[in-house]
Amino acid sequence: MLRIERVGFGHPDALLLIEEVQEEYVARYGGRDDTPLDPLMFEPPAGSFYVGYLDDRPVTSGAWRRRGDVEAFGTVDTAEVKRMYVVSSARGRGLARAMLAHLELTAHEAGARAMVLETGLAQPEAIALYESSGYTRIPSFGHYRWSPQNRCFAKPLAATG
Repeated sequence: MLRIERVGFGHPDALLLIEEVQEEYVARYGGRDDTPLDPLMFEPPAGSFYVGYLDDRPVTSGAWRRRGDVEAFGTVDTAEVKRMYVVSSARGRGLARAMLAHLELTAHEAGARAMVLETGLAQPEAIALYESSGYTRIPSFGHYRWSPQNRCFAKPLAATG
């Protein structure tokens, strides 16, 4: 059974999974994600970082940070999904969907009215997850908004919860 815990951005398990997702970006895009991230962005009330465990082994991560500069569904009271990842040995078990639902719930509880995210064409599994979870395309935003591979999505959170 998946156990999800809020941890600091510098927690050893968070750092391990962040490094693994960076390796995934190198394999898929040819380089690391260099989006500027301040660890304080993931401390309440500005955001939260989570690690999911199976049998005390860190297998998934996900985070959200508040955004006041991205509009979706008529609100700028948004939270952005960051560092969603599932280790390769644990994929196909619904862990990403469980983590995403947890991020939506906790962001909604913190007052966000919509969830936004930035991903890319080299992550078709992520795009499929987001679309099947009710996310719709929105105009590009964020560090890679200029890239033709950039894809941004949003979902209202009013009914979540």
